[in-house]
Amino acid sequence: MPLSGNNEHREINPWLIAIAVMSSTFMEVLDTTVVNVSLPHIAGSLSASNDEATWTLTSYLVANAIILPMTGWLAGRFGRKRLLLLSVSGFTVASFLCGLAPTLPFLIACRVIQGACGGGLQPLSQAILMESFPPEKRGQAMAFWALGIVVAPMLGPVAGGWLTDNYSWRWVFYINVPIGVIALILTQVFIFDPPYLRHRQKTGIDFWGIGLLTVGIGSLQIMLDKGQEDDWFGSRFIVTLCILAVVGLSALIVRELTAEHPVLDLSVFRYRSFAVGTFLMTFIGFVLYGSTVLLPLLMQVILGYTATHAGITNLPRGLASFLIMPIVGRLIGKFDSRKLLGIGLVASAYAMWELSKFSLTVASANFWWPLMIQGAALGFVFVPLTTITNNPIPNERMGNATSIFNLMRNIGASMGISMVETVQFRNQQKHINILGEHVYPQSGAAQQALEGMKAHFMSQGSSAAMATQQAYGAVWGMVQRQAAMLSYNDTFLFLAIVFASMIPFVFLLRKPKGKPGAAMMH
Repeated sequence: MPLSGNNEHREINPWLIAIAVMSSTFMEVLDTTVVNVSLPHIAGSLSASNDEATWTLTSYLVANAIILPMTGWLAGRFGRKRLLLLSVSGFTVASFLCGLAPTLPFLIACRVIQGACGGGLQPLSQAILMESFPPEKRGQAMAFWALGIVVAPMLGPVAGGWLTDNYSWRWVFYINVPIGVIALILTQVFIFDPPYLRHRQKTGIDFWGIGLLTVGIGSLQIMLDKGQEDDWFGSRFIVTLCILAVVGLSALIVRELTAEHPVLDLSVFRYRSFAVGTFLMTFIGFVLYGSTVLLPLLMQVILGYTATHAGITNLPRGLASFLIMPIVGRLIGKFDSRKLLGIGLVASAYAMWELSKFSLTVASANFWWPLMIQGAALGFVFVPLTTITNNPIPNERMGNATSIFNLMRNIGASMGISMVETVQFRNQQKHINILGEHVYPQSGAAQQALEGMKAHFMSQGSSAAMATQQAYGAVWGMVQRQAAMLSYNDTFLFLAIVFASMIPFVFLLRKPKGKPGAAMMH
């Protein structure tokens, strides 16, 4: 196929472009969650504590969050294709070095490089897809993009657990190498810069903006990742990070609104649909990633599932998303996207509400129906919301807009993970206190349970004194498990309320117009 002139990017089938950009993006999104289940193995292998090993997650997320909003500016300065090739190359090499890591500091340093190189892949892929497809096909393009963004975090823990159990934690990183090589080849062959990027002009570098962005976003990300672990504002470290985040981000906003050549162009928020859509995506990231973290913990810690069993139980959600998203992509343009989004939010809230009604006797099959609803609902949420939000943005500003859009989704995700862990822990303490009040010497039910357990342990060969201690321990364990289950129910109900509270904002979105880049500023 001959490629020449300004039409070279138009002569290529847009679906080949979609496959090229999504191969690298899927790899990067998968890496945000694939390492989670491998942490105990990494800690043991590198002679580190579990707390120290969590820095392999934090370092990646911080570097990723810092680079992500700068992607539009970097693409404008160095070229989108060149930046994409550099990002994929760096990510692939860093993945290989992570697998070879002899010490934890070396692994953390490689994870920083991996996160920095991966930070631009999501907004670059979204901007390229939005420009490569005609307006009437953008819904299908965003369905393909959302498929990777939504399904990859769900597959991450399953893939990570399987590789770690059957091979080694190092294969969690090595698996990226062949995917990265394929992504490099596809990018080189099928991706080309549009005319406005090929004829770019060099502008001044906003060093103050870059510095404030690094301090503000970096501090915020570390604070959210370590807050629950360090008891939030009971820790001087967390308080310091909070001050740095507030001051840094406030100064960043002022700087970027007044700078001649800002690294982050905030004027795109004048497009009403973009502003409202980005706000909604922040909270959707909050609920999606919060529930993605919550479910495996419930299944493995409270219900005693193995990692494989938990992965299989969560499979219907990813499968439903995989089947529904292409259908929703075809519905875009035939139906009002805002109505599709409303259906998705209502169904998501219902799925969370269903998950809030389980007990300790729940069977794994009982999870399938609400998880299938949630997976299908995410298709009705991600595809129309992404299409509506970016529809009014002119092509030459698309890279900057998608950078901000993805940054806010990631910040929402970090907030959601931190919040659900905190809400679940605090509610568990509350329920332990409430349930503990009913376990006292004068309680007939408590005494009956204790005597029954004592008799059981004595029949197993324990002495009377030892059986008594074991009985008290067993009752305390029952109280803790029941309290934990109730706290998970409370947290799912909280997530259902968050989903429901987003529904009114759908009415603030404008109906997408056929012509891209139409001015819709209000």
